[in-house]
Amino acid sequence: MTDVTAETRLLRTQGVTAPEGFRATGIAAGIKASGALDLALVFNEGPDYAAAGVFTRNQVKAAPVLWSQQVLKTGRLRAVILNSGGANACTGPEGFQDTHATAEAVAAALSDWGTETGAIEVAVCSTGLIGDRLPMDKVLAGVTEIVHEMAGGLTGGDEAARAIMTTDTVPKQVALHHEIVHEMAGGLTGGDEAARAIMTTDTVPKQVALHHENKWTIGAMAKGAGMMAPSLATMLCVLTTDAAVDAATLDRALRYATSRTFDRLDIDGSCSTNDTVLLLASGASEITPTQEELNEALLRVCDDLCAQLQADAEGVTKRITITVAGAPSEDDALTAARVIARDSLVKTALFGSDPNWGRVLAAVGMVPFPIEHERISVSFNGSPVCINGAGAPGARDVDLSGADIEVRVDLGLGEAAASIRTTDLSHAYVEENSAYSS
Repeated sequence: MTDVTAETRLLRTQGVTAPEGFRATGIAAGIKASGALDLALVFNEGPDYAAAGVFTRNQVKAAPVLWSQQVLKTGRLRAVILNSGGANACTGPEGFQDTHATAEAVAAALSDWGTETGAIEVAVCSTGLIGDRLPMDKVLAGVTEIVHEMAGGLTGGDEAARAIMTTDTVPKQVALHHEIVHEMAGGLTGGDEAARAIMTTDTVPKQVALHHENKWTIGAMAKGAGMMAPSLATMLCVLTTDAAVDAATLDRALRYATSRTFDRLDIDGSCSTNDTVLLLASGASEITPTQEELNEALLRVCDDLCAQLQADAEGVTKRITITVAGAPSEDDALTAARVIARDSLVKTALFGSDPNWGRVLAAVGMVPFPIEHERISVSFNGSPVCINGAGAPGARDVDLSGADIEVRVDLGLGEAAASIRTTDLSHAYVEENSAYSS
């Protein structure tokens, strides 16, 4: 996990519109029966249009994933249109045609607005229930409306963040400053509506912006609350920057950051058909960071978003970090941490605040590499509960009643370590997912 140094601070009141050269908004297009925000648009005004993306590794890929993978081969994007209320996955050739039609409509509306845009410059993202086609009459009408809405100014990133929420409860966003700076007066509102428009089971919009001391910025919004596992974590995420960098540099930075953050968030072991993380660069700052500077800045943004996603996971009552140390390699440590994080008995014990270290040890025994159980030690929130494969004094009395739990397992086999973020398995999680489609 990434530490925030004393010279930095995070502002979750800003999102994708924090960098120069970006507009965003979110509207209620009628895709969701509830009338909530459900369509978001992020637009790059340039002068540069470099872009990169990473996508789900699920072999069953949604139509918008297939489309966006295809258009990103150019390394260039002008806009991203995102909807919640329907995944457009497993919808056959018609679903892909719907995605293409959406991109064409966005391009046409932007061109009518005075910005010549082709469909190949538009990425499409969808989230929601798998298996149903989208109500295209509402989607296409919404595209026209959202472009007009976006043309009104630069304060819509909040709407965009809300538009992609599904089971999220809040939009996810924040701003991180590498130097102490004054709060921005007026202008940007942080993109809350855009973040809200992509929510599904999310309860809050998630967004974040990083203001670098060298006067370039990264902004972001994300959605995700359940069906989170590696290959990102069932999420949609749009990152923006006004740094002047090319597509190859963006791609390296994005893969560096996501492999250390989103790919290490594992809520329920389920991998989505729609996972998408996009990074767009406007070049408006005219500043070119080094690859290392971009890597580390993007890592901080993604790490903060990851924490927001974990905190808003479906049915969450415990925020859990599983760290495995003493492993032969980092890959082994990561594998072991993931095995523990996915174990239902471990998750239910932690839901009940039960320091049942035996379940952790039993889960570790299922890792796909040799271990020696008599070398293993376990601690909960820093309190030893198992030493060299046997119970420690007072192990059953460790207090796990708080919302944050750190589980540390030392395999005693090497020097490598890795961590996974996860949550408990609660009654609310079961109830929410048993009724999702109804």
